[in-house]
Amino acid sequence: MPPPAVPINVLGMTTSASLPAESAAQASAGGSVTDRLVEANRRYASAFGDPGMDARPVLQVAVVACMDARLDLHAALGLKLGDCHTIRNAGGVVTDDTIRSLTISQRALGTRAVILIHHTGCGLESLTEDFRHELEDEVGQRPAWAVEAFRDVDQDVRQSMQRVRTNPFLPFRDDVRGFVFDVHTGLLREIDPAS
Repeated sequence: MPPPAVPINVLGMTTSASLPAESAAQASAGGSVTDRLVEANRRYASAFGDPGMDARPVLQVAVVACMDARLDLHAALGLKLGDCHTIRNAGGVVTDDTIRSLTISQRALGTRAVILIHHTGCGLESLTEDFRHELEDEVGQRPAWAVEAFRDVDQDVRQSMQRVRTNPFLPFRDDVRGFVFDVHTGLLREIDPAS
């Protein structure tokens, strides 16, 4: 008898790898990227109105995701300003600093659910801990942090889920789900923690 099928939930996500026309025109006109971003902020602030909310996410969810620029999390998950806490790092892995942020998010700011998002084609799949040794050779000091490189994205999502589910500082560990975002299709594929 074949093993039972594992249900996979799929959500749509969007990505954008190109510059908007206005940004491309500004890039050719000169000025640093930071200057362009500060100018964009001035335009944003000119129409800004205080939304009148506090730091507690309306949906009581924290999203931990990779910092990859192809992931537009708010648009992809249908989130609005104030809906969630977003914690991003290289790989979207659950590190000590991620646990620090999740602990504050849950204990001080009311979140109850955690969504973890890794993605296909992640740069951490092509790195090893040798990266730290190379840095040490270059600057004369080894970083105190681990690279957290991985070869199997699904397994790394499982490891991240396990790190959240077993951490004693987090009081809400039951609603933890992990996904892999496909950078070519824009879809999320849910990872079964038990596989």
